[in-house]
Amino acid sequence: MFTVIIAEDSKPILRNIKSHLQSLLLPVQVAGTAANGEEALKLICQHQPDILLTDIRMPKLDGMALIEQAKLLAPAMKVILISGYSDFEYTRRALSLQVFDYLLKPVERSELEEVLKRVTEELSRNRQEASGTREISLSDVLASDQLENTVLAETELPAAGFLLVIRRQPFTPKENWERTHLQSVLKLLIPSVRMVLSLREPEHFLAIWDVTEGQQMVNGTGWNGIWEHLESHGISAALAGQLRAVYRVEWPSFCMEGVRFLGERLGVCSTAPLEIQYAFSAEASPSKERELVTGRFTEMILQRQKDAFLLKLTEQLAKWKSDNVRLYDLEYFLSSVLDTLSSINQGLPFKEIPKSAYELIRSLDALSYENFMKELLNVLEALFDHILANNKKSGEELFQQLEGYLSMNIYSYVSIPDLADRFHVSPSYISRIIKRHTGSTFVHYYMKLKIQEACRLIQEKQDMRIKEISDALSFSDPQYFSKVFKEYTGVSPSVYKEQLTEPG
Repeated sequence: MFTVIIAEDSKPILRNIKSHLQSLLLPVQVAGTAANGEEALKLICQHQPDILLTDIRMPKLDGMALIEQAKLLAPAMKVILISGYSDFEYTRRALSLQVFDYLLKPVERSELEEVLKRVTEELSRNRQEASGTREISLSDVLASDQLENTVLAETELPAAGFLLVIRRQPFTPKENWERTHLQSVLKLLIPSVRMVLSLREPEHFLAIWDVTEGQQMVNGTGWNGIWEHLESHGISAALAGQLRAVYRVEWPSFCMEGVRFLGERLGVCSTAPLEIQYAFSAEASPSKERELVTGRFTEMILQRQKDAFLLKLTEQLAKWKSDNVRLYDLEYFLSSVLDTLSSINQGLPFKEIPKSAYELIRSLDALSYENFMKELLNVLEALFDHILANNKKSGEELFQQLEGYLSMNIYSYVSIPDLADRFHVSPSYISRIIKRHTGSTFVHYYMKLKIQEACRLIQEKQDMRIKEISDALSFSDPQYFSKVFKEYTGVSPSVYKEQLTEPG
């Protein structure tokens, strides 16, 4: 097992990368996460990780400086850089610091897996050269309880065989999803099946045939015949195999590729048997439609539009059923929804918000996609109700925070997008909160604060010139300042100042 430190200041991106890592069938484990370079450096000193995943642009200590200092603490550590297109020149410079590879944002699961697979293979080779240890074996990808089974004796395993990775289809009953039962059902169709083994990935199995019997099975029943046979016995499964014999030394990588292949192409309603291809195809990349749909729903959350959100989500879930959308895309969508709900729920205790889309889907444990739709809508409606129930209170608290922030930054220029970024809400929500509590638009309220401060300065610092006050309060020019001042006080700044000096 190899340990990983993730350094990324964006919480949604960090959460997405961590979720991807935890879903991969690779010997990697997250030892810690950091929101800036200084935190990452402390974690590296503490854990001595094998791999560092780091963003370039971070507060306190950026990625470039972090890499330089981290290499002194852990010279053998492999570094994978996370960058945006605008950071490409930095990325090229970083490669001179012996960075292993880089990933462009947004980080996709398939790309992350491809890089991590290469880096873990290199780390494994380094360990083997240093200690003379064995290469990865089948026992490394099998479930822990399976390792105690005597069926794994070397004398029982063929030198080569036809292999099939089998996993449970999502949103289906799992009463019959047990290794010995699966093996007995397979033997009803094809008595020559050698064995069925449990893989480390939950609800995944490996079926093995000897070469001769496997070739006959492929030429006769085929993967489609097995799929239909399992379905007829109440076992809804997804299958991934190859139409050739696989040597035993290749079995571990075959299992890992099979799990990955199914994970990327699994449909929410059904999945036809797949032939494993070792090249990473475009199918695993994000679609523009997915990005657009996700953006629309996260915006409805930020706008607190519960009824519209639930109505549109009902329609979208039904469409995804009709399209048999990939589970991968559904999990991406739900991850974004959960991130957005968490961001507007800050400070409000509600433990029921799941930590990830994977956790949410497993917790619902629906027996059909229709049941999943109903249960998901109930969960999200409850989350929305919780947020809206606290909306008045949170709105008052937010306005107090906005008021304090604007007062503290009265000498700067602050825009609605600036406030939205700082307080993690949408710009339109900022506008509504200010309108609700002041009866004015943001611009009128903000200008009123500035003019009140201008009046105070004129009264208390009569030696300040009007231009100096205008510049101090970040107005674009004195003429504009005078115009705004007169709108709020009825007189120009110079007249206001003269009135203060007039007797009586």
